[in-house]
Amino acid sequence: MILVLAGTSDARELAILIQQAGYPLLTTVVTDNAAKSMEEAGVPVQVGRLTAEDIQALIAEKGVQAVVDASHPFAEEASKNAMAGAKAAEVPYIRYERESLSAPGSEKLIMVDDYVQAAELAADKRGVIMLTTGSKTLKTFTDRLLGLPETTLVARMLPRIDNMQKCEELGLEQKNIVAMQGPFSKELNKALYDHYGVTLMITKESGKVGAFDEKVEAALEMGIETIVIGRPQIDYGTKFSDYENVLGQLKLVTGGK
Repeated sequence: MILVLAGTSDARELAILIQQAGYPLLTTVVTDNAAKSMEEAGVPVQVGRLTAEDIQALIAEKGVQAVVDASHPFAEEASKNAMAGAKAAEVPYIRYERESLSAPGSEKLIMVDDYVQAAELAADKRGVIMLTTGSKTLKTFTDRLLGLPETTLVARMLPRIDNMQKCEELGLEQKNIVAMQGPFSKELNKALYDHYGVTLMITKESGKVGAFDEKVEAALEMGIETIVIGRPQIDYGTKFSDYENVLGQLKLVTGGK
């Protein structure tokens, strides 16, 4: 049995390949929507956030031979829990992470280390700020940006009820919420920037599958300042950015297919 931390489209593809290679597996995801995607692909799935202790217990219960962490590049807590759980259970941990893209060079582009740094920089710049970093860290930005003079915060996120509730709780006006499911083309990004009169866009370096390049290129071509939040710096140990090497490592650590 292989335990796969999933939830993204590329994680789903990897899980399917692992299953096709003959390994019994269980995927774990956080949302019902991600679970539905797995179920439609015929991949076993469990929904819910897992602590390190949960993962250790699941490994023991299912007889897991290896943990493949294919969670989102910014799911830092999930990865740390997976590493700790695998280590405690004494099974191999393999990290799959989509390839990082280099942000195009431009005087309009600023790289930062974390969400707080991005929010504070945005507070200095003000204007019409479009946030494309999701709902999880929304409070970091609303705390620093809402109510500032000459500042409008527009948040783009998945169209989920909990996201809309969070926006309401944090005081984000309905007219400044873009609730849409990606991926977005460069043309659609430009249309949204133009509609809201965006002067500053904030995103995170999530990789090509996360449509990072379309967001950034669209903004820079329109002369819009762009803040890019770099990925968390984590020592994963065994890490790959392609499916073939993950499958090869699984074969090595399980003595299997």
